[in-house]
Order: sequence, then structure tokens, then C-alpha cells
Amino acid sequence: MTNTIETYAARIQRKLMKKQHLVDVASGRKKADLVLKNATYINVFSNELCSGDIAVAKGQIVGMGDYEGAQEIDVSGKIVCPGFIDAHIHLESALVSPKEFVKAVMPHGTTTVITDPHEITNVMGTDGIDYMLQSTEGLPIDVRFMLPSCVPATPLDEAGANLDYRAIDSFYAHPRVQGLAEMMNYVGVIGADPEVIAKIVAAQAHHKKIDGHAPGIRGKDLAAYIAAGVYSDHECSELDDAMAKLRNGQFIMLRDGTAARNIEALVDLLKQPYYDRCMFCTDDKHPSDLLEKGHIDYIIRKVISYGVDPIVAVKTACHNPARYFQLNNRGAIAPGYLADFAIVDNFENFNVEMVFKKGVMTCRDGVAEDFPTPKIDDYLSARAHDTFHVARLTAQDFTDERPRGVIGLIANEIVSTDNGYAKAVDLEKDILKIAVIERHKNTHHIGLGYIQGYGLQSGAVATSISHDSHNIIVVGASAEEMAFAANHVVENCGGITVVRGGEVMGDVKLEIAGLMSNDSLVTVNDSLEAAKEQAFALGVSRNIDPFMTLSFMSLPVIPTLRLTTRGVIDVNKQQFI
Repeated sequence: MTNTIETYAARIQRKLMKKQHLVDVASGRKKADLVLKNATYINVFSNELCSGDIAVAKGQIVGMGDYEGAQEIDVSGKIVCPGFIDAHIHLESALVSPKEFVKAVMPHGTTTVITDPHEITNVMGTDGIDYMLQSTEGLPIDVRFMLPSCVPATPLDEAGANLDYRAIDSFYAHPRVQGLAEMMNYVGVIGADPEVIAKIVAAQAHHKKIDGHAPGIRGKDLAAYIAAGVYSDHECSELDDAMAKLRNGQFIMLRDGTAARNIEALVDLLKQPYYDRCMFCTDDKHPSDLLEKGHIDYIIRKVISYGVDPIVAVKTACHNPARYFQLNNRGAIAPGYLADFAIVDNFENFNVEMVFKKGVMTCRDGVAEDFPTPKIDDYLSARAHDTFHVARLTAQDFTDERPRGVIGLIANEIVSTDNGYAKAVDLEKDILKIAVIERHKNTHHIGLGYIQGYGLQSGAVATSISHDSHNIIVVGASAEEMAFAANHVVENCGGITVVRGGEVMGDVKLEIAGLMSNDSLVTVNDSLEAAKEQAFALGVSRNIDPFMTLSFMSLPVIPTLRLTTRGVIDVNKQQFI
């Protein structure tokens, strides 16, 4: 007991000394560690641009006005913004390690991301959560976590694990865990399924947030979903849908990623008195988008070009998500807040020129300072590189003359239509065979169906990224080529492949859980873009992403039809057809 009291007393004494130092610097009695001189900065409380020096000590802002510092940087003519926050992202969607992701987004002013590791968790179970926690520890961007709520997404799917609330409960004690991630099984919530509701109740017992995922629900179904305790939604693609949820008390995450881009449809929310209930997220972000467009800064630029007040745009990117997630020392430039800054040239171009994390410059003119790779346990590393358990496949596995449901694609969307039934490939009608192969437990379960609107005229495309259970999904013009493509993915321990006539035309190796690569973002992007061009050359429609679009065809919570290892599903009815 004595040692415990002494340890507590010592901790209080250290904090007391730090606080005294902060007060001394704020009052001008001591020099700051860093002063941004002659700053024009965004005040998120008064919604105005203010001027003055910004003083920083021990990673915190201590005051604005007239200060001296051990280090002084003149930011005359620039605009200092609070660091940007991505309110919802799956880091795995970048197809690279978390370190590589951070290297890509850090120069764009992002200082905090809220990630949902449900991709890798569907493959590795709770080991996947541990892997992502370890691989993000100590990075120069603060990576916060929402715990996966649906592993698998629904009982109609087969993942590498099946997690109830007990399996994830201990993770709520981790200091970087903010709550329960997108509750995709909205049918289970509305139906008061006890296992689904138990996850919400457990999160609330820990005083945590619960994020939502419920495209298009209205009326009493929406009331039931929100009454269960779901606080936000990032699946709105129409303004009416967003307003219905906002009027019922939800926060709205305006999404602009690779798979879904909803900003234009929802931008009027930021021109109305509703913007304080909004925040930005990317959800899924492929390498090319990160390299060519940027991250949250790209969304800010976009909404400003649509006529949104620049201060409102920036506030939506930092202060609103910080308040929602109760990150009470982020998202503002004021005494007591973390010294996380994105310094831009102007509101017209919105180029990020300098980035600071806790008062330390991490990027200048798009160039990031190097930083160490987090240490990952040997067990977790080995586990992440051994996730395929699939017997060799043959053409016979994809041969079936029974009529199957036809999933209809919609250009630039991840929702689908019900296009009836087919019993054979018909290239003239753009009807192709599609299959999902269970890859976690060697069950040899293979769901078969058809897809229309993909455009492939020959060969096959296969990927181990198939949301959210991440089995192998393959589409092809023939059973032989489908088998060849799927087998090649297994041989690579995961990835994306494009084949024709027994030859590999495009290849992206994703050896970390079949989702991410150990290579650099640039290397992965080069392989990915080359594979895309091969897919387009085989006829895949250019108004879809050959791989991202395909990967969502197995997610049984996005209307209307989907395919899992057990067959084609009517999502709205949550039953096989």
C-alpha cells in the first residue's frame, strides 16, 4: 500500500511541476518551447480568423498574443489550422502497413484518425485488434480505435472469427479505444437481436461511443436503430437520408473516399445551421487517392470549392469530430489544447505547407520526417502472414447449371440492384459468373452467383479483399480462369490478380492478412494501377474500380443483392435467394 501511495504521490508531483511550467510560460514568465510568430489562426469558438503569436510548451498550446520562444517560426501570410481528424477509416484499405499510411497522410495535415480494424479482425479475430494496436503505437499521428461490432457482418457470412461482446470487452480499457465501430447489422439492431444489442449495451457500460452504418433506413426502423444507442452515421448518400438521421439526433459523417463519395450530395449540410453535427471521414482510401488527391485536406478543398465557408470547412475537419469522440484537448487553437497544427498557404489553394504534432514539426512542404517502425510481437507477425487455409480449386468448383441471382452494378456506387436470375455466363448481356470462396478454415464453402455491369470479356479477376469477411472473391468469363485466379491469390498469401488464358496479367501481393503489403505505398500503387489497366484491357468498365467495386459485392449489409460463401443474399430481407 505504501509503494502505491508513493507512486501516486510522485505522479501527482510530476504533473504539478508540468502544470506550473505551463502556467509560467502562458503568463510570460518563462520562454515557450516553440512560438509560431505572426500567426493568422482559425478560432473554432468564435468562427473567425484571429492574429497573434501561438506559444507552445511541452506539446500544448499555452497562449496566443505576444510571446518569445526557444524556437520561433515566422508564419506570416499563412493560415494556422488545428490538425485534421478523419472520423472513420479502415487503415487496411490503404493496402499498406499503418506506418506507410501515416507517411502518406501526415503531410496533408492529418494529426488524428479514428480507425475501425474490422477488416483484419474478420481475418484474425482479436489478434487482428492487437496487431493494429501494436503497429500504430507511437506513430506521429494519433491513431484511435473503434472496436469492430460485426465479426462477421451478419450471421449469413463466414469470417475468420465470430466475436460476441465478451470477446472485445477487455479492449475498452485501452487508452486509445474510443468506442464501438459502425454497427452494420442494422437489421439485427432493429429486430432487437440479443447478441447485437448486447454489444451496444456493453459499449455504453464503458461510457463509449457507438457509430452507425444504416443506409436508407427511415421511420420506425430508424427510430429503433437510434433508440438502441447508435450515435452517428457515415452511409448517407442523399441529403434527405442525412436530414432524417440528423433530425433524430445522429451526427453525420460526410464521406469522401475511394469506394464512396458523398460530399457533393451532402454539402448543403455545411451551408445550413446543421454543420456542428457534421464531420468528415474517408472510410476507405486506396493508394492512388492518397498519393494524387490527399486526405482530409482534399475534402476541405472540395467543400470550399462548393461554396462552404472555409472556417466552417476546417471546423468540420477538426473541432466537430474532437467533440464527438470526446477528444477534449484536440481540434482547436486555444490554451490547454494539443499543439497539433496544419499550416496552409491560403483558403483558395489550401496547400498544407507545415504540420506539427504536439509542437514538433513532422512535415514541411510535403516531406515527412522519418520515424521508427512500431514493434510487433513475433506471434502476431507470424499469424498475420499465415491466414490462408484453402484446398486447391478446380474448374468443377465453379460449375453449376442451377439458376442463380444476378447482382447488378451501378456506376460509381457500391449499392447494387436485383437483376433477376441467370444460369450461364452471357458476355453479350455482360453477365459473368462470380464466386466467394471461404479461405479461413478450409471448409470448401463456395458461394456462386452472377454479376451484370462489370464488363469483363475474357479472363478473370480475383481478390482476397472482400468485405468484410475477406474470403476470396472472383469474377470471370470461364470456370477454368476463375480457378486459376483464385489459386494464384492463395499462392501469394493474399492479394489481387488479373488473369487470362492461364497467364497472370496483373498482380498485387498483400501478404499481411491478405489485406496489406509490407512494400511502400508507391510500390503498391504502381502494381495496383498496372493491374487495373490490365483489367480494363480485358473489358472491365472504366466507370467502376475493378477491385474496390468487386470487393464490396460480398458485404451482406449493403443493398440490394450480395454474395457470400453460402450464396446470393437479399440484403433487405437478410435471406438467401
